[in-house]
Amino acid sequence: MTPEEYVEEVLALVERIPPGRVMSYGGIADHLADRSGRASARLVGSIMARHGAAVPWYRVVNSAGRLPPGHENEARTRLTAEGTPLRGTGVDMAAADWRPTDRHPD
Repeated sequence: MTPEEYVEEVLALVERIPPGRVMSYGGIADHLADRSGRASARLVGSIMARHGAAVPWYRVVNSAGRLPPGHENEARTRLTAEGTPLRGTGVDMAAADWRPTDRHPD
C-alpha cells in the first residue's frame, strides 16, 4: 500500500465510525496494520492533522479518551451532540470505543 493509499484508508475508516462512538489513533493503526504494513498511532495522528478536516475528526481520540489537541472544545461540543459517553475532560473509552467487525474492508 502506498503512502497515499494509506491516507485514503485512514480517512475511509474514520468516516465509518458511527455517531456516538470513537476510535483511538492506535486502534485505527492496528485495524489497518495487516493490509498496510504500518502500525503507527503517530502516523494516524499526523494524517488526521493534515487531511482530517473532511471527515468526523472529532471521533478520533487517544487511547485514554483525550480529545484532539487544540480542538478540545469543538470536539466536546460535537461529541456531546451525538450522545458520546464522556468522562471528565475526555471520552469514556470503555463505553464509546468502536471496533469495525471486518478486518479487511473493501
